[in-house]
Amino acid sequence: MTTRTAENVANTVQPLLSEMLTGPPPLRIDFWDGSAIGPEDSIGTIRLNSPDALRRAIWSPNHLGFARAFVAGDIDAIGPLDEILRSMQQAVKQDKPAPQRLVGPAYRAARELDLLGRQPDTPPEEIVPRGVRHSIGRDKQVVGHHYDVGNRFYELVLGPSMTYSCARFVDDEATLEQAQASKHDHIARKLGLAEASFRSACPGPRPRLLDVGCGWGSMAIHAATTYDVDVVGVTISDEQADYARRRVADLELEDRIEIRIQDYRLVADGPFDAISSIGMAEHVGRKRMVEYFRSVHRQVRPGGRILNHAIASMGGARLGRRSFMARYVFPDGELLDLATTIASMESAGFEIRDVENLREHYARTLRCWVANLEENWDAAVGEVGERRARVWRLYMSGCINGFNDGGFELQQTLGVKSDGQPSGFPPTRAGWT
Repeated sequence: MTTRTAENVANTVQPLLSEMLTGPPPLRIDFWDGSAIGPEDSIGTIRLNSPDALRRAIWSPNHLGFARAFVAGDIDAIGPLDEILRSMQQAVKQDKPAPQRLVGPAYRAARELDLLGRQPDTPPEEIVPRGVRHSIGRDKQVVGHHYDVGNRFYELVLGPSMTYSCARFVDDEATLEQAQASKHDHIARKLGLAEASFRSACPGPRPRLLDVGCGWGSMAIHAATTYDVDVVGVTISDEQADYARRRVADLELEDRIEIRIQDYRLVADGPFDAISSIGMAEHVGRKRMVEYFRSVHRQVRPGGRILNHAIASMGGARLGRRSFMARYVFPDGELLDLATTIASMESAGFEIRDVENLREHYARTLRCWVANLEENWDAAVGEVGERRARVWRLYMSGCINGFNDGGFELQQTLGVKSDGQPSGFPPTRAGWT
């Protein structure tokens, strides 16, 4: 291939881009040879650092190709990444041609730029899990892929609250830490931990809470210290459990909080008075959702409550095997629609008492996490490497758009094990909000 002058790549690539985009590029695109196309005053700039950026887009003509290029460093984004991604999503054709279907000027451009001879290596951060989907062993494998990357990295991204789920911002001035505490308190009150009548119905000296998917222990600590309850928190992440246990020990709460490395299917020491499931159901899968709720239903006493806090999608969404989210972020992840969650809870024996959608709060939460990551970029890269840090920046920025446009929701679904008896709920929401 001949060496080309500074303007040649931008000129040569135009027919190929016309096969990929619905119109002129909405963003400035800088190429590896110094040439560029697109408006100079756009919201951001896409920088293609090598021909591999285009090779990946051709060989994987979907989000996965762009993601691989971004993770590998073949592409950089200069500017607010969520807005850049939104602009790209609106401009990219959904039926981009694979290399064997390129014809005419687009094929000649790809050949002249030497884009068709090989596929670039896949970044090692990509995973294709093995075993039976949602078996205990495979669930532990995929949870470890996402969560066991080092607690220090999560400290940098999540901040002091160490809470990896949607916060609840009560006003414009609320900090992320205040909003996470507000979320935990909101859940605790929905579960009845502040109600005298609910507490008096508990058979033990104090209410007993099961926190399924307890993460780094933040909900457990809030419930124990604020509402005088005993908590069992379960997780299948080794690093989360180690971190949560250290926090509990530092606060001298070992007599009130037990953190276990345990699958939800193996919990067998109920009854509990309340169950919190925060950011857990996304890992269960549609086919096992009724089984999940039946498992926890067996562990809660009559009159006990459950709060399911989970990302949802209208119609449901199972992450495709060749999607960025499935390969890099949440292998085997699956988002249920609200109707399926409600039907599964009811099938397991719970009566639904309240539903609340906090999707705008999640977009704001994600902005805080992205800001933390970008502010602490060098330290984050030092903990997990640049490619994995790029995974987090890309997925969190993309999810901001999903929650803003309603493609994703955050549903809190509250149920009670009424067993045909009075539910024990206050007559209005004011009784627990």
